[in-house]
Amino acid sequence: MMGLDTPHSSYRRAVIIYNPFAGRLARRERLLERSVKILAEQGTNATLIPTTGPNTASRIAKRVVNEGADLIVIAGGDGTINEVANGFVNADGTIFAGAAMGILPLGTGGDFQRTLGIPSKLEDAVEILASGISAPIDLGKAEFVGLNGAPATRYLVNVASFGMGGAVASRAKNPWSRWSGRLAFLWATFAVVASYRGNRVTLEIDGAPSPNSYRITNIAIGNGRFHGSGMHPCPTAVLNDGILEVTVIEYLHLFELARDIRILYSANVYRHPKVHHLRCRRIVARAEEPTLIEIDGEPLGALPLEVTIAPGRLLVVVPRSSPLLAP
Repeated sequence: MMGLDTPHSSYRRAVIIYNPFAGRLARRERLLERSVKILAEQGTNATLIPTTGPNTASRIAKRVVNEGADLIVIAGGDGTINEVANGFVNADGTIFAGAAMGILPLGTGGDFQRTLGIPSKLEDAVEILASGISAPIDLGKAEFVGLNGAPATRYLVNVASFGMGGAVASRAKNPWSRWSGRLAFLWATFAVVASYRGNRVTLEIDGAPSPNSYRITNIAIGNGRFHGSGMHPCPTAVLNDGILEVTVIEYLHLFELARDIRILYSANVYRHPKVHHLRCRRIVARAEEPTLIEIDGEPLGALPLEVTIAPGRLLVVVPRSSPLLAP
């Protein structure tokens, strides 16, 4: 069974799932060709499979792990990573343990790779496919109201948020996305804040009602630490501790948000007087007003939302210097 300190030379068959529209074409092709070559040098037979639309990455991952692939590499951004991770979930809700997931950052956000310690420089990330080791991480199971109004389930590797986060995610694909994920996120943030008035949300933490309901700017539920192209919503989150970090940002007026955006974007977010830090294994959030959610950067639905830690662990290839491996 694969686990911590498993080198890539032990993998027999790899599939590289890539978004054909992520990154610059010529550079992407060179990267993919080099990845196949490096894996071949390690004794791993690698195949390239492109995505063809939304959620196809999840279906590809589920199919190839059931066909015997033991390394699934995502060449894309946070949305594609989330889709592939969902492909590792078995029908009974447990996590498939016979394969590991690798990451080549080609998207605009790169938030999950930051938590793992995977470098943004593509050439360095390719080398990790040969020199990295596999480490187990948690997945969060999110149950909510989908965009079509029906109950929906999605597994998260990184962060789910609601309030401004959900509204911003719906606008984050904008002209700035081509140049900078961070600029696209900031543009979407200020576009939303001009009309956002703050929804009142009630929380249930590990089965007990929170003593307070909150009029919120945003609430983030973190398995990972980053979202919004480098924002630190959950700076103390650990991917493999079985705990969800919850960051509640109470409602901030436009002036307050503009004044304090630097601290809200930083690892010092918990120092802000309108920020509350909670920890749990299960959280349920409800609101009387429509309140949008996002999961790993994708706008997927609305409250009510329940997030729990899924049973089992997902193996992810990380550098040997990854903070995930720190004692």
